[in-house]
Amino acid sequence: MSEDRIRLAEDLLKEAVYQSRARQAAGAAIGTAGESGSSGCGLGESPEASLALSERGKEILHKLWPRETAPTEAARIRSVLDRWISRQDSFDRKRNHFLRDFRRENGFDRRQYSPAQARAFEKGLDRINAEMCDRLRESALKLLGD
Repeated sequence: MSEDRIRLAEDLLKEAVYQSRARQAAGAAIGTAGESGSSGCGLGESPEASLALSERGKEILHKLWPRETAPTEAARIRSVLDRWISRQDSFDRKRNHFLRDFRRENGFDRRQYSPAQARAFEKGLDRINAEMCDRLRESALKLLGD
């Protein structure tokens, strides 16, 4: 499996999230997607799965699958995209909750953090981001059928 193909699959997964977030934001703006959920992290109560791809998403999809896919393969692809939207939402909530909790405990002004606090802040974000990147790659491989 080429790294270029894996990167394209990761880009497609990200595009699906972007479209979902746009729909989620629009729904929140008109009051249909819930307010800031009980978690208070600003993401609403749940992800809004939207598999309507942008032009960029369609372009990536065509690069990955230049010929029409069989219905079962198309369903598998949609399922992987849908699952990734939910996973990304979970990572975003995890990051937002970490930020909220860390700031409550240490203050909002990073310039005032001690070196130990700054390291803890960066380490916490790095841990969440590394896990998300690992899961993104796993999902990209699943998207490609590996």
